[in-house]
Amino acid sequence: MKIKPGKIITLILQVLIVLIIVASFYTGDYFFAIGGVFAFFLTIVPYIVEKEFCLVIPWWLTFLIVLSLYIHLAGEYYSWYILFYPYYDKFAHTISGITVGLLGFTAVLLIDRYTENNFNRPLIIFMIFMLTMAFGALWEIIEFTMDTFFLYGDPMQHGNTDTMLGMTFVMFGAIIVAALGNFYLRKMSKLDLSQLLAGNPDLERYAHPAEENAKNDAEEHRDQ
Repeated sequence: MKIKPGKIITLILQVLIVLIIVASFYTGDYFFAIGGVFAFFLTIVPYIVEKEFCLVIPWWLTFLIVLSLYIHLAGEYYSWYILFYPYYDKFAHTISGITVGLLGFTAVLLIDRYTENNFNRPLIIFMIFMLTMAFGALWEIIEFTMDTFFLYGDPMQHGNTDTMLGMTFVMFGAIIVAALGNFYLRKMSKLDLSQLLAGNPDLERYAHPAEENAKNDAEEHRDQ
């Protein structure tokens, strides 16, 4: 079976994250070690979700998730945020914005598919944009909190201008995904797009839990 180059690159990035974890434990930088362990766990979440919900996550989406995590972890560990300031930070925010936008797009399509909601195209585009911007704002709050109460090594924020530029580049990522979403929603059905992004997940038992519980109760009574 031929393995896609993107999957190989994803695996390499995961190995690089593990190397940062090992090096951090060896040198006693437990802050980076714990952060690395958390980042590595997040890189395997797509595989866990695929197995649990029968999702088929495209390799390029998994790659973007792992790339976003590696960019941030390596940027802090190797001080790339400082060495290549401000370009590295804006690049990281743009990639993260695109990744979160795609994840939000997928989530909205699955909600539309497995619930009684029927989102129209403008609403889906709006939700993609707002979800991505909300993540960007949350991330800036996390950075502010880390700098204020848990400062270790280089600061994550460099003033109000840096914060606003970071949000601006997250917005660029959101606009890119929203524009792509708008284009493909004009060309494809919501069902086809959700299948493209997530396959045919087993979410029926979560879509209507009350009906599922009632069905199970009826079966138990019949067996008795």
